[in-house]
Amino acid sequence: MAQSEQPATPTPKVIIFDVNETLLDLTSMRASVGKALGGRDELLPLWFSTMLHNSLVTTTTGDYHDFGQIGVASLLMVAQNNNIELSAENAKTAIVEPLLSLPAHPDVKSGLQSLKAQGFKIVSLTNSSNNGVKTQFANAGLTDYFDNRYSIEDIQIYKPDLRAYHWALEQLGIEPQEALMVAAHGWDIAGAAKAGLQTAFVARPGKALYPLAQKPDYIVNNIQELAAIFEK
Repeated sequence: MAQSEQPATPTPKVIIFDVNETLLDLTSMRASVGKALGGRDELLPLWFSTMLHNSLVTTTTGDYHDFGQIGVASLLMVAQNNNIELSAENAKTAIVEPLLSLPAHPDVKSGLQSLKAQGFKIVSLTNSSNNGVKTQFANAGLTDYFDNRYSIEDIQIYKPDLRAYHWALEQLGIEPQEALMVAAHGWDIAGAAKAGLQTAFVARPGKALYPLAQKPDYIVNNIQELAAIFEK
């Protein structure tokens, strides 16, 4: 159930969604990544966390590489550390096409439709490239639900760096407290909250909040629950 039935904070002007895992279901990637890792599909979470780790290395060093490149490099690292033979070409094949064709979680379209019907401006903010998220939304049938898509590619600073959220707010022309960041990642919630945004954690299976970070304003199991909070 939602953390509260009525908003405990002011109604946001804009709702900002993370994309991968928050909106799009990564389950279908387990087969391709698992195959690349010699059947070790349990290593998928390790790959994703390694990819995030390396995106932060990129941000702190200023040596930018797009998320796809970081994903391939991280998969090669996981393979090497687990004594799995994997070529760069096979790593790319395992990631790129499956990532671009991820389906939306079952609750996403109805939840987004409800939020749009309530009059919210809805945008996305992702670590993926501009072309990547454009393709993902087209393939998942999500394009028409969003007023705009924002990618950190434009500033080459990955979330959860606070500058990524501040940049998005500048594009939107709003104050931090006027935006609600929705994500299924504890690190994303931590970054957005520290940047002053309202936050909503989507408790997808296997996802947990970072205990040392500020608690989110809302905790929901899916996007439908989030939409129900704001229904009058």
